[in-house]
Amino acid sequence: MAKVQKSDVAKEENIVEEKRTLTVFGPETEFDGVLEFSDDLIITGKFNGRIKATGNLEIAKDAICTVEKITAKSIVISGSVTGNLEASDRVEICSGGSVIGDIVTSRIRIENNVEFEGQITMLDKIPEENLFLSASNEYKQAMVLRTDVIE
Repeated sequence: MAKVQKSDVAKEENIVEEKRTLTVFGPETEFDGVLEFSDDLIITGKFNGRIKATGNLEIAKDAICTVEKITAKSIVISGSVTGNLEASDRVEICSGGSVIGDIVTSRIRIENNVEFEGQITMLDKIPEENLFLSASNEYKQAMVLRTDVIE
């Protein structure tokens, strides 16, 4: 049986992170419509529409986004966003950032000097094990223990 060392796992995680593509919408870029992506995106210009992503999104300091909804793994905001945000991992609003809209996430960080108007809903992380299967196995174990006691 081969042993996997912690350093080997860290190397594999770094390789996965290195393969991610970073796209930047420059300060002169204006985009209207629906945007979908799976890697990382930084918006430094203007965006109007809807963002549906499985990757990470950063709204830079001078960026202005007006959206129906942004869905991403993580969202970091230093600029201005009007619209609802949903991040499976985290939302971070940096100093000087502005968010007018509701936020749904599992982790949030809001720095000082932030404009925020809306509601925050915290998500519970999905458990890694199947609770129904575990409960069933525990019940079966308890029944086995009880039948052992009766004998």
